[in-house]
Amino acid sequence: MEASLYNKLKEKQVQCYACSHRCKIKEDSSGVCGVRKNIGGKLDLLVYGKPCAVWVDPIEKKPLNHFLPGTRSYSIGTYGCNFSCDFCQNWEISQAPKEFRDNFENMVKQCPDLPPEEAVKQAKETNCSSIAYTYTEPTIFSEYAHDIGILAKKEGMKNIFVTNGYETKECWDYLAEFLDAVNIDLKGTDDFYKRICHVEGWQPVLDSIKYAKEKGIWTEVTTLIVPGENDNPEFYKYVADYLHSIDPEMPWHITAFYPHYKMKDKKSTPLESLIEARKIGKKAGLKHIYIGNILGEESDTVCPECGKTVIKRSGFALTEKNISDGKCNFCGRKINGVWK
Repeated sequence: MEASLYNKLKEKQVQCYACSHRCKIKEDSSGVCGVRKNIGGKLDLLVYGKPCAVWVDPIEKKPLNHFLPGTRSYSIGTYGCNFSCDFCQNWEISQAPKEFRDNFENMVKQCPDLPPEEAVKQAKETNCSSIAYTYTEPTIFSEYAHDIGILAKKEGMKNIFVTNGYETKECWDYLAEFLDAVNIDLKGTDDFYKRICHVEGWQPVLDSIKYAKEKGIWTEVTTLIVPGENDNPEFYKYVADYLHSIDPEMPWHITAFYPHYKMKDKKSTPLESLIEARKIGKKAGLKHIYIGNILGEESDTVCPECGKTVIKRSGFALTEKNISDGKCNFCGRKINGVWK
C-alpha cells in the first residue's frame, strides 16, 4: 500500500517524514526502518495489513495506569523499527529487516492478512476497549494504524501508541485524528540515544512528549534504567524536571532493565536505582511515579491530596478501585487521566 507521510523528489527519490530521520530514499531502497520502501518513485508500506504480532493485553502492560484501567487492549505490531537499540527485548521482530535482510520481504508475505476491518472486528469480539499499536515501533506503520484507528473510533474504541517518540510534528498531526493515548519512551541522555539507540539524539523525543500533550493525547512516559548507562541522579532529575514543566501529573514509569540482545553482559537493574529515581521524581514535584518490571513495587495509584490508594494493583491486575468519575472516593480530588 502506498504510504501517506512522504514527498516525491527528483529522479524518483522520495523523502519520508513519518519519523525524525526524514529518510531520503532512492528507488528500490528502504528507509532506516526497513519497511517503508521506494517502489517506482512511490513510498510503499511493506507491512500494511501484515502484523507479525497480535495479542490481547491488559492496558496496564503498555504501560498505561491512568487510561481505562482494568480494561483489555487489542495489540498489534509489525516487523521493523526506526531505532536499533542494543537492549531491545523484541529484536527478532523489530530488527528483522536488518538481521534477516535476505529473507525479510518473504517473512512479511508469510504473515497472516489482517485488514483494518478485520482488526476492529477481532478487537470487538475479544471485548477490548482499545487497540494498541505496540511491540515494535508503530510510527513506521502509521498509515496502517491510521486506517484501523479511524474505524475503531466509529465503533467506540480508543487507540493507543506505545512509541519511542521519534515522530515528526507532521506525523503527530496525522495521528491525532484517531489517537487517544500514548506511552512514550524517554530512554536516556542525548549521548545515550547516539551510542545505544543509534539515532541522532534525543531532541525529537523531548519535543514529542510536549507536542503529544498539546494535541490533547493522554500521555505517559517510560524510562528504562540501564546499569552503567543512564542510572545517575543528574539524568533522573532532568527527566523529572522536564516532565514536571509539561504536567506535574504526567505519569512516569521507571522500569528495570534485564539483559537482552547486544547487552547480555549487563546486569539487571537493582531495585535501589529505581527507588532513587522515584525519590528524585517526587522531590521534583511529579505526582504519579510507578516502578515497573519488578513485581509488587509501586504499581498503585495514590491520590496526591489525601495520600490514600485509589487504584490498587497486583502485577497487571486491578485488585481495588476507589475512584469514581475521575475523582478520589476519599477526598474528592480529581485524578488526571481517562477513566471511561
